[in-house]
Parts: sequence; C-alpha cells; structure tokens
Amino acid sequence: MEEALEARVPVRGAVYSPTLEATPRGRALKTALEAQGIALAAVSEKTLNELADTEHPQGIAAVIEPRHWKLEDLSLHPRSLVLVLDGVQDPGNVGAMLRTAYALGATGVVALKGTADPTNPKVLRSAMGAIFHFPVVAAGDATFLDWARDRGLRLLVAEVTGAPISETRRAGPVALVMGNEGAGIRPALANAAAGRVAIPMPGGAESLNVAVAAGILLWEMLRES
Repeated sequence: MEEALEARVPVRGAVYSPTLEATPRGRALKTALEAQGIALAAVSEKTLNELADTEHPQGIAAVIEPRHWKLEDLSLHPRSLVLVLDGVQDPGNVGAMLRTAYALGATGVVALKGTADPTNPKVLRSAMGAIFHFPVVAAGDATFLDWARDRGLRLLVAEVTGAPISETRRAGPVALVMGNEGAGIRPALANAAAGRVAIPMPGGAESLNVAVAAGILLWEMLRES
C-alpha cells in the first residue's frame, strides 16, 4: 500500500482492522490514505482475515487500479535491457524477478503467454510494488516479436548451453529471455534469438532457480551500462 501511494496508483477504497493502528507505521499509512480522501472502513480482525489473501495480514486490504502498461511504454535507448518472461508460472518467482529488474535498472518487463499474471496478489507482494513504478507488459509472442524486430531489440535467451554471460557484449538494446524452468524457451522465441547466454556453474549444480538466474544475468548485463 505504501508503494502504491508513492506511485500514485488510484485506490478505490480500503478496509482496515485494529492491527493497522497498533504501530506508528500503520497509523502513518492510515493518515496518508485519509489525506488523499480515500474511503476507509473499519472492520474486525476476523473480517479482514476473510478478505485478505495472506495468512497473517498487516491490518489493511484495498482495491486499487494498477496501470495497464503497453509495449509502447517501454522507452528504448541503445543501452536498454528488457527482461522477458516466457511461461514463468510460479508467482513468487515472477514477483522476485520484477523486483530485481526494477532494482537493477532494467527498462521494463514483458510477460509472455503462460507467465503468472503480474497483478496476481502473490506476484504483487513478491515484487514489493515494483509493478507500480516501471512498465510490466503482458503480450503475446507474435506481438512482442514484431515489436522487438521493428525496434531493433536483440534477443538473448538464457540457456545452460549458452555462452558465458561474462563473455557476452551488448550491442544496442537487448531483451533477456528467461523461460519456464521445466520446458525452457518456446521455439518461436528460441528461433528469433540472436544469441544464448549462460551462468558458469563450477560447483556442479545442474541448474539454478529461474529468479536467481535472472538476477545474476541482469546484474552482469546492466553493470556494463
């Protein structure tokens, strides 16, 4: 809620329980909501627990209007990096990747077919409000590929057999494609890729969690910028 308010996301209304007012931070949030003229309703802890999606809610639940991002909202320049999620299904992983991409300075995220909905409550919590601050676009494969081709966006797919990321040099705007942990990258995207990148694993592990892998790759690619 704090991130939504900071990003000026429209809030239609909220309900709160005594838990919210039990801490200075909670009282400050309630005051901020009231200052913006947002309709608030006090409810019991039992009612809030029934409304909330979490087992231990922090005393507030709200209805918001997250921005509907479009591909055109991704403002590209020669050093842009767009994170593309191809069928990443776990909401916790998707949220962690959004948070990491925002923190490290990616231009935005494109969520393709089969990826968990960026507005899923678990994604929103894991992303810690990142979706409120930079473009997170849901798009179909063909639409994304046409858009990327028209803008000279070079696709690099993450693959264990790819070239070591430390040896990969960026030339122009780049899209880093992370695939489903089980199925990998879909053929249409793999065929459109300009290259494949990998994280060397001298310790011998077979693979990495997709969100962890994305964080390492994003760090390595964005630190050149």
